[in-house]
Amino acid sequence: MPELTRRRRLTVLAVCCMSLLIVSLDNTALNVALPSMRREFDATVSGMQWTIDAYTLVLASLLMLAGSTADRIGRRRVFTTGLVVFALGSLLCSLAPSLEALVAFRAVQAVGGSMLNPVAMSIITNTFTKPAARARAIGVWGAVVGVSLAAGPLVGGALVESVGWRAIFWVNLPVALAALLLTLRYVPESRAPRPRRPDPVGQVLVALLLGSLTYAIIETDPLFAGIAVLALAGLLRYEPRRREPLIDLRFFRSAPFSGATVIAVSAFAALGGFLFLNTLYLQDVRGLDALRAGLFMLPMAGMTFVCAPLSGRLTGSRGPRLPLLLAGTAMAAGALLFAAFEAETDDVLLLTGYVVFGIGFGLVNAPITDTAVSGMPRAQAGVAAAVASTSRQIGQTLGVAVIGTVLAAGAGPDPAAADFTAAARPGYWVVTGCGLVVLLVGALTTGGWARGTARRTARRLEIEEAPA
Repeated sequence: MPELTRRRRLTVLAVCCMSLLIVSLDNTALNVALPSMRREFDATVSGMQWTIDAYTLVLASLLMLAGSTADRIGRRRVFTTGLVVFALGSLLCSLAPSLEALVAFRAVQAVGGSMLNPVAMSIITNTFTKPAARARAIGVWGAVVGVSLAAGPLVGGALVESVGWRAIFWVNLPVALAALLLTLRYVPESRAPRPRRPDPVGQVLVALLLGSLTYAIIETDPLFAGIAVLALAGLLRYEPRRREPLIDLRFFRSAPFSGATVIAVSAFAALGGFLFLNTLYLQDVRGLDALRAGLFMLPMAGMTFVCAPLSGRLTGSRGPRLPLLLAGTAMAAGALLFAAFEAETDDVLLLTGYVVFGIGFGLVNAPITDTAVSGMPRAQAGVAAAVASTSRQIGQTLGVAVIGTVLAAGAGPDPAAADFTAAARPGYWVVTGCGLVVLLVGALTTGGWARGTARRTARRLEIEEAPA
């Protein structure tokens, strides 16, 4: 891709961030709308889980395919297609006549979303080639997550109270249209010099693994747990035999890359579960309307927004170790206030927990992404970025599935009628554990030994990928 002017690069970054905004805003706004949808469709806790997980599950299943396809046929082409499909899925969701239809249309949204975030990150990686500039750009990218966290509950709450939950999906349409027009005008086309070939067997196995695992957790079905185990065994046996696999297991020889994957799963599992528990608590137990519930969670979103660009600058200047250690400590401490000290019962503790957890989540995104893509050859940036994005979505899917199931086991079908604080406590311990995983894995995979494995892996990949 030819060298772009600074203004053009910033425009490309802005367009890519718009795609992240609509995808993230949609999810955070929808969390606030869950009680309203539950009442309209007379849904159970598992029904609410599926409205979130249908999206994240399909997204996680297709992200790596989208990343490799974009490397092969053109990143701008796949990105624009994703914007169109995401907008269509949003329109269908706004018209859904039943919970089953909404879940299906959320899957359509996810097909479009899978073509946005990893492809946008690949575009950014290939636009900002210098490490410091790339880290700053990724920090801005991470800050958009904070914007979506801040705006999502407020926008969602305002729309639910004034128009209804269906209006949440209408917001995506003008943003997607603007992003589409700007992409066609400003974003140059780019491809990988030697992209990977399609891997349909690997793609089916990934979808089968994630789908059966999620179903097994939400519906507590041991048969699907067995299917998930078989799908995982199939992946581990089949993928290393392919010259150009969907999941390149060679990437995981790099300790920082492997660590970034584990950290992404843990951090986003914590976020998904934390939002799920607090949305239900504030509305079903405290009786707040959607807008006031969004305002209550604003401190968490605000700290995420403030800390994300700081994390990008820290990562660019000092590396990923410090922000990861701070992130893991803060996420674990914020969740611990709920798990051990019943923060829900005291407004000061509640808001303190939101602030501390928001700091941790704001710090974690930039080092995940930078670590995942910085040690890999630029030619495979789409695949590497897609693995990181997939890990995030897998984490959020599993967080909602596991913590929602734990809550349902303790609270029964109606959380509002149960002792919510007692029923939610095991879920908060799970979130605390996820924060500790971020801390420990971050410490283990950012030292000198870990950096050495990254250098060796990068050299080996470049040698193995070089033309004969």
